[in-house]
Amino acid sequence: MRLSLSSTLLALPLISAVNALHFYFESNEKRCFMEELPSDTIVEGHYKAYIWDEPANLWKMDQDVGIHVAVEELSSGHVVVNTRGPPDGRFTFTSHEPGDHNICLHSNITGGWLTNQHIKLYLDINVGSSRPDAEADSSHVTTLSSKIRDLNNKVADIQREQRYMREVEATFRDASELTNSRAVWWSLLQIGVLIGAGVWQMRYLKVYFEDKKLR
Repeated sequence: MRLSLSSTLLALPLISAVNALHFYFESNEKRCFMEELPSDTIVEGHYKAYIWDEPANLWKMDQDVGIHVAVEELSSGHVVVNTRGPPDGRFTFTSHEPGDHNICLHSNITGGWLTNQHIKLYLDINVGSSRPDAEADSSHVTTLSSKIRDLNNKVADIQREQRYMREVEATFRDASELTNSRAVWWSLLQIGVLIGAGVWQMRYLKVYFEDKKLR
C-alpha cells in the first residue's frame, strides 16, 4: 500500500495483506492509498475518524463528521466504490481487473466554523483471498456426496454379509448340535445292543452247559 497526500501519490510502502495504520490530516485534505491487487480479490476496509477538540484537549468522535470513500481501478478508470459513511464505518469491494487501485478518503467538512479541523483516522484494510469458486465448491460437494454414498453402500454390503455369516453360523451350529445329538443317541443304542447281545449270549451259554451236564 502506498499513501498520498491530496491528489499527489506519495510512494510510502506500509503494509500488505492486513493493513492497519492511523494518520492525521486536515478536514480540507484528501488521503489516497495505492494498492496493487489481483483480479477477483475481496477487500474489506474499516475506518474510525476523530476530530481534535481544542477546548477539551482530546480527540473525539463527532457523528456530524462523515467520511467519503472512493476506490478507482487505475487501469480501467472504473470507480468500484463511491460512498459516504459515518465516522465509524466500513467499505467492501471486489477487484475486477488486476493492477493498482487508488483508495481515497476525505471528510465532508467543507466550510463554516468546522473548517480545517484536525482529523485523526484509523484505517484497517484486509486484502482477502480470491473470490470463492462456487462451481469448484459445488463440484467438491458433489464429489464428497458421491464418496459418502459409496461408503454407505459399502457399509450396507458389509452389514448384509455379516447378517448372512451369522445365519450360516447359526445353521451350522444347529446342524452340529443335531448331529452330535444323533451321535450320542446312536452310541447309546449301540451300547444297549451290545449289552443285550452280551446278556443273551451269557444266558444261552448257561443253558447250553446246564443241558450238557444233565446228559
